[in-house]
Amino acid sequence: MNTCYKLGILHVTVYAFSIENFNRSKEEVDTLFALLRDRLKFISEKEESYARFNNIRIKIIGNRTMIPSDILKDLEDIEERTKHVSSAKVLNVCFPYTSRDDIVHSIQSIAEKVESKEIESNQHITLETLTNNMYMGPNTPPLDILIRTSGHTRLSDFMLWQCNYNCMIEFVDTLWPEFRSWDIMSIIIKWSYYRTLQLEQQRIMSNKKSEDQKVMKDILKELPPHPPFASITQH
Repeated sequence: MNTCYKLGILHVTVYAFSIENFNRSKEEVDTLFALLRDRLKFISEKEESYARFNNIRIKIIGNRTMIPSDILKDLEDIEERTKHVSSAKVLNVCFPYTSRDDIVHSIQSIAEKVESKEIESNQHITLETLTNNMYMGPNTPPLDILIRTSGHTRLSDFMLWQCNYNCMIEFVDTLWPEFRSWDIMSIIIKWSYYRTLQLEQQRIMSNKKSEDQKVMKDILKELPPHPPFASITQH
């Protein structure tokens, strides 16, 4: 998080708990819930805590109906404590979350808005409408990099909608507890290199298009004038 924020990456998202994790034993689920709650309280509770000292807003992203009421209250208190910070830095904590549930949530929200006439009709539903009604809401920037740690080459139903366009997906062998500043730095350097190449290619293609249009205009100027207009109704 320190590295990302220092580099100007304002939105960081972590996959803290999948809905699929409810298939684990109750003891393990309860332990994970309590661990998440306690760590978020640790970084946000006091004025000098990490999140509040660095002006980081914490947002819980996911299906809140699945969170026990006592844990949910603590998480909402954490959101409220970090809500009014002046900085644009955001930590999205996906808990509990899956992409499929995120998409279902978006569709349900849109259906309710169509029924209440907040959205005029089905014809006004676009890709942007679906994106804006995801759990993260309309003010979240597009996803640039998705990192999967631990050597697995699957996305585990995480941000599948958000990573579909112009996003680099990086699979690394490093286990999450061992993931450090250099790991994220090397990925960002790699992303910036390929992003620079992509922007340069777009610039070249744009220039070529402008040149082609200029050539076409020059060709049109060299054509002889058209013959006089005539109408079949004229005698």
